[in-house]
Amino acid sequence: MDIKDLLSNLDKIHTTELGIERVKRNLCLDVDDVVGWCKEKMQNENNSFVRKGKNWYIRADDCEITVNAHSYTIITAHKIKNNINLKP
Repeated sequence: MDIKDLLSNLDKIHTTELGIERVKRNLCLDVDDVVGWCKEKMQNENNSFVRKGKNWYIRADDCEITVNAHSYTIITAHKIKNNINLKP
């Protein structure tokens, strides 16, 4: 499975109630349609997509969305922490 398979199956992307709450909490989102928000983020041409085992990891803007490659379930999402060197 490659990235084209994932993007051509965006209509199958979904999540559970717990997944919705997890994504909202981790990203501090205040949106009603978490799945729609994630799908929109996934379609940005500047994203990076990595397949590790059974999951896709999509880096979009300042977040990483984890999607199961077989069921198209959004597992979680996290803010990307920048490693900024604060030394003078």
